[in-house]
Amino acid sequence: QVRLEESGGGLVQAGGSLRLSCAASGRTFSRHAMGWFRQAPGKERAFVAAISRGGGYTGYVDSVKARFTIARDNAKNTVYLQMNNLEPEDTAVYYCAAQPTDSESYYSSPTEYDYWGQGTQVTVSS
Repeated sequence: QVRLEESGGGLVQAGGSLRLSCAASGRTFSRHAMGWFRQAPGKERAFVAAISRGGGYTGYVDSVKARFTIARDNAKNTVYLQMNNLEPEDTAVYYCAAQPTDSESYYSSPTEYDYWGQGTQVTVSS
C-alpha cells in the first residue's frame, strides 16, 4: 500500500508559479505510475499530468501544456508538479495519485489509480 501526501499549494497571483510535491511512503514508489488531478468546486476531478514509473514518459491535459511540468525523483519517493504562468482557471484542489504497474505507462483517468492523497488547495487570483 502507498500513502501519498501533497504539499506546496497556496494563494498566488495570475502569472505566478507554484511547485507541488507529493511524497510517497513505502519502498515500491518506483513501481508506480503517478498522476496529478484537480477538482474545482462543482466540477469533477480532472486529469492534469502523469508520469511513468521510470519517468521516461509524461502526459498533460492540453490546457496546461507548456505551463506545467511533472517530474519524479524515485530516490526521494517524490513526484512534483511545477506550475508556471498560473491562471485563475487553475484554481482547484490538486491531488496526486499512484498506480502500480509493470510497464512504462502512464494513466490519465482517475479510475485507473488505486491510491490518492488528501489534496492541496491552489488558488490563483486575477
